[in-house]
Amino acid sequence: MVSAQLAERWGQQIVIINRPGAGGLIGAQAAIKAEPGGYTLYMPITSSLVILPVTQTLPFDLNRSFVPIGLVAEQPMVIGVAPSLGVSTLSEFIALAKAKPNSILYGATTRGSLPHLTTEYFCSRAGIELTFVPYSTGGTPKEIIDVMGGRLSMLVEALPPLRGAIEAGSLKALAVATPSRLPNYRSLPTVAETIPGFRASGWSVLVAPAGTPDDVIRKINVDLREVLQSPEMKRQFEQQGTLANPLSPAETGEFIRSEQNLWRPVLKQVGFEPQ
Repeated sequence: MVSAQLAERWGQQIVIINRPGAGGLIGAQAAIKAEPGGYTLYMPITSSLVILPVTQTLPFDLNRSFVPIGLVAEQPMVIGVAPSLGVSTLSEFIALAKAKPNSILYGATTRGSLPHLTTEYFCSRAGIELTFVPYSTGGTPKEIIDVMGGRLSMLVEALPPLRGAIEAGSLKALAVATPSRLPNYRSLPTVAETIPGFRASGWSVLVAPAGTPDDVIRKINVDLREVLQSPEMKRQFEQQGTLANPLSPAETGEFIRSEQNLWRPVLKQVGFEPQ
């Protein structure tokens, strides 16, 4: 969506190259080697800039290798439970977890993934203990199926993959980890209403290889912000439960640093030592 509107604005085709693997390392290495002329950009997600530098020893400094351009989108994390658990609010869930330590099973894709970190962060803030069930195969779809079937009691995941199950009533959404309620989900409370200051989201940013001229960075940022603020883009994002949050390059850099500072203690808590 964003790339299509930028291509139209620039009057040229944008080629998207996916380089998955190694927790984002392969994509980052390819982007670092690109010429810093503004013709090759990199759109990493939370795991690439926050989790990767802690869980792996990198041959480069990600913060020095790229120049921030803008924040593209955020996907807030949602706490969902099996309807059979018999709780209707986050407070009820916390009370149940305190009454039965480690008896509630929750699923996440792997140890150190954002859903896993968000759940552990939530547990530490709420003063509860849950039991982690890692899903090395099957991923989020398998977790959702197991919660719907009552084999798991709870999961934390970004809103888009959960929308269908929530709307069908086979998954009970208790809270969303945004500072304020979502425009299209006004009845869904925020975690912060129960645990003040709590926030967690997956996100993507646009960056360029270090050395890209400042005027190019500013130009791309202006165009990106205008695209994100267009009514069409806002409508599409809201329908998906995705948030557009246009920022300047400096604000984007500060946002990345704040996210790294937020999650590093949690990564250490689950057994990863910051490099």
